[in-house]
Amino acid sequence: MTTDDTIVHVMVRGRVQGVGYRAWVEDQATLNGLEGWVRNRQDGSVEAVFAGPAADVAEVIELCRKGPPASRVDSVSNMPAHADQLKLRRAGEEFSVLPTV
Repeated sequence: MTTDDTIVHVMVRGRVQGVGYRAWVEDQATLNGLEGWVRNRQDGSVEAVFAGPAADVAEVIELCRKGPPASRVDSVSNMPAHADQLKLRRAGEEFSVLPTV
């Protein structure tokens, strides 16, 4: 992380479970060189934390508004996050798909 990096917590609602959304988010984050994690929530939403250069984080958030082909995104909200939230990643991984909470 550099001084130009940002960390953002994102919540995505819609038809975003059972459609490959988490794997798609992992791919988008990895392609953009971001750190963080993604997971399903029991309420049907998907939650993610992205960390990296602000422009790259913003690009991935915009991609999340569209999602993979089988998804239907109703809303994407985001707020600044703290570096402590990155500690949820699996050891040794830049970006993790985590279990549902």
